[in-house]
Amino acid sequence: MSAVVSLLLGGARSGKSAFGENLVKISGLKPVYLATARGLDGEMVERIELHRARREASTGAKWETVEEPLALADALQNCAYSGHMVLVDCLTLWVSNLMEAGANVEREAANLVQSLDGLQAPVVFVANEVGLGIVPDNALAREFRDLAGLVNQKIAARADEVFFIAAGLPLIMKSKD
Repeated sequence: MSAVVSLLLGGARSGKSAFGENLVKISGLKPVYLATARGLDGEMVERIELHRARREASTGAKWETVEEPLALADALQNCAYSGHMVLVDCLTLWVSNLMEAGANVEREAANLVQSLDGLQAPVVFVANEVGLGIVPDNALAREFRDLAGLVNQKIAARADEVFFIAAGLPLIMKSKD
């Protein structure tokens, strides 16, 4: 039997990460933060630090942090141990990183879904829902939107529970009960 997989979708700054951090906190398991973001500029470094500080202040726990912008399936296999709970933040940046690296996003997403079977620890994925706005005006942005949506669909299909977060409030889209 595989561990529970959760997906948290929502817009930017909707409260997805904080909701995920709380899910980890109430589990009572050892928290692991699997970060896909890269601090490529000062603003992104600042965002990463704010996330880290909020995470530890709000949960009162010392999180193990694993940084992996590309090889997400491998990283999960290496940190999802019994007694832990993994928060992956976020799938959307992972898609962006894969595109920038010239990787096959669909194949990587299939590998990620396959890697979830047999994990020993529950996993919470955070992802932006980028398909609710206007159609982007350029091919690269449309490809990103399409691939992010595809990844979200693949993870949602495999997930035991899916939440849509807006204004910090969760809407249950799929429940394990």
